[in-house]
Parts: sequence; C-alpha cells; structure tokens
Amino acid sequence: MIWINDALNSLSGIIWGPLMLVLLFGTGLYLTAGLRFMPWRNLIGAFRLMWQGRKSDQEGDITPFQALMTALSATIGTGNIAGVATAIALGGPGAIFWMWLTALIGMATKYCEVVLAVKYREVDERGQHVGGPMYYIRNGLGHKWAWLAIAFAFFGMVAGFGIGNMVQANSVADALETTFGLPTWITGLALAVVAGAVILGGISRIAAVAAKLVPFMAVAYVSASLLIIFMNIEQVPSALATIVSTAFTGTAAIGGFAGAAVWAAIRFGVARGVFSNEAGLGSAPIAHAAAKTNNPVQQGLVGMLGTFIDTIIVCTMTALVIVLTGVWTGGDSGAGLSTLAFETALPGIGSYVVSFGIVIFAFTTILGWSYYGERCAEFLFGVKVILPYRILWIIAIPLGAMGKLGLIWLLADVLNGLMALPNLIALILLSPIVFKLTRDYFNRDK
Repeated sequence: MIWINDALNSLSGIIWGPLMLVLLFGTGLYLTAGLRFMPWRNLIGAFRLMWQGRKSDQEGDITPFQALMTALSATIGTGNIAGVATAIALGGPGAIFWMWLTALIGMATKYCEVVLAVKYREVDERGQHVGGPMYYIRNGLGHKWAWLAIAFAFFGMVAGFGIGNMVQANSVADALETTFGLPTWITGLALAVVAGAVILGGISRIAAVAAKLVPFMAVAYVSASLLIIFMNIEQVPSALATIVSTAFTGTAAIGGFAGAAVWAAIRFGVARGVFSNEAGLGSAPIAHAAAKTNNPVQQGLVGMLGTFIDTIIVCTMTALVIVLTGVWTGGDSGAGLSTLAFETALPGIGSYVVSFGIVIFAFTTILGWSYYGERCAEFLFGVKVILPYRILWIIAIPLGAMGKLGLIWLLADVLNGLMALPNLIALILLSPIVFKLTRDYFNRDK
C-alpha cells in the first residue's frame, strides 16, 4: 500500500508539475490571442446573455442559465475555500495574483470548450442532448482520434468518484463533525438520501436544483466576505498591493509562514486556480452541451462566465478575508486557515460561515460531477449504464464521508489531471473552427 501511495504521489507531482501548468496556461494564452481577447471585451454582453438565458424554446434539455448553474455547481466547491487557503499557505499572497491571471486566461479556454461541446453534441437513445470533449474529439477530429475520446471518458468516469464525490462528502462530514459534533455516518447517510433524490431525476432535476442553490450559496458567501472586507476597508489597498508585489518578489518568512519564492507563488496560484475553475479539464462543457440553444457562440459566452464567477469573484472573497485578517502568517493551511480567518473577523459566527459554505459547495459539487461522470460512462457503455452508475454514485457518498481518503484523493488528483491532456490537444487542433465561428457570429451581429 505504501508503494502505491508513493507512486501516485510521484505521478501527481509530474502531472500537476511545471509541464502541465505551462500546457494549461499556454493553451489559454494561445486561445485568448486567437480570439483577439474577445472574452474580456464581451464580459458585460455575456452577463446579459446569461440573464436572457433563464428561458429558451430552442433545441436542448435545460436553459442556458441552468446549464451555467449546473457547471458552477460542480466548480464552486471546497477549492474555493480550502484550495485558496492552501495556495496562500504554500505560495504566499502572491499566489492569488497568478490565480487571477489563470482565470482571465482560462475564460478563453472555457469559451472554446463550450462552443465545441454545443457544435458537436449528439442526441442519445433517450432523446437527450449529450456532448463534451469525448464527443468533440470524435466528431470534430474524426474516428482516428477515438482512442483519445475514450481516454478522456475513462478518466472522467473514474475521477468523478474521487474528486466529485467521496472527497466532497468527506469535507462535509469533517466540517459538520468539527463544528457541531455530528457523527460522520449520519452526515454520509443524509447526504446520500438528499443527493440521491436529485441525481435519480437526471439532468432536468439537477439543473433545477442548481439554478436555485448555486445563486443562493454564492450570494450568501460573497455577502459574508464583503461584510468582513468593508469592516477592514482601510486595509484593502495594502492587501491588494501585497498580493501584486509578492507575486513578483516572493514572500519572506513571517511568523509561522516559512516563506515562498516567486516560483511557488506561480505554481500554487496556477494549480489551485485550475483546480477551482476547471478551465481546460473539459468537465464544464459536458453540462453546457445540454443547453437549449442553437448557437454555440452564445452558449460559449455564457459558459466562460463560470471561470470568472468561480475565481475572480468567489475565490477572491476568500483570499481577501485571509490576507486582511493577517492569519496567513500563522502556519495554518486549507479549510482550517479559512475558518481561522472568518472566525477572527466575525467571532462566534465566522466558523459557521465556513462550515455552511463547505457543506453547500461540496453538496452541489456532488450533484454536478454525478452528471459529468454519468455522461462519460454513457459514452463508453451506452445508456444501459446510466442507472447502475447513479446507484454506485449514491453508495459512494457515505463511504467517502466515513473513510480515510488519502489514497483516493491521490488517485482522483492524478485522473483529474489526465483528463486535461486529451481535452487540450483537441482544443488546439479544433481552435481554427472556434475562431471562424466566433468571427462569423460577431461579423453577422455587426
């Protein structure tokens, strides 16, 4: 068992090492330049399309707004709370700057993923729209690339049980046990029952729940964070200056903080940014492929907002609270650091804010990733696998809540990283099609 753990650790270090980060960041830069910075220039228009997308009578299964909320339900998770804290603990405040930059570049990546997902989607035997990297690899690049589509679907199907299920359930159980003393088995069973009631209803029910829960949880968490920020408003310029300056100079050892070089800030900022918003991993376009739309570009504009909302808005809230309260110098990390920051600013209330955030964020991640994994399994085995997959998914929730997940976390981390490789190859090879669709859309609009 030890050698398996060591092997996975080494493999994870390679997969999420400099080469992968350069590939993810480089692909995002290439796509941003190829689109002539269109995602940045059309941010307001994208929000307008999102609002209009609450209703649609076009072809698809769920509204464009529901598709975005389903994607956000999977991306806004424990990474927005624990992941941001880990990036600061290991890379210093400067890691946040690189997280921001990763998100701005990642908007183009997410846009291209969604455009291709809608363009190359199919209708399955049940009459539902299915799509994502496995479909745009096969339908866009041809059957000679089918092996790459199969690889992505396999990685996504298996990785989901770790990163999108058991790890999330474990985070919820740990938060409730720490804050309220609730036994983990009770949390696991309750999560399985509630999640099962949603998941067994398929994408329509998942999307309906996500459309209500995601805006609520985002507004509640951001509001609590803004309260703390306004309480320390005079320190905000200094905090922002620290984030920007240490991104290029590194962070000296302070208190319990061991210090971090510039490379550490870049590495952990980019890695945690990608882990949080999933731009380049190929997960979100699976949800957007079900959107009621006849226009891939419009859904791409809506889809890219997922990266902006997840990282630029939600992750920034966590980061500013941690930096403003000054607790990042104490040597804590992960959810513990976030809890300490909120509790320092809001004594007696802060820990509940973090616990509540982790519970809701993790629960919605379980819902969103259940759909991702199911679509990957369907691609490999057909519609007959859907019900067994859903049942297995529900069974895994209490197991994750009660288990020790060191090995599962490592395996999921490796498979999650491997998902990116087939997707990035497809994005680069199919980018001329995205560029042409984008030019045609905006020229026609003019």
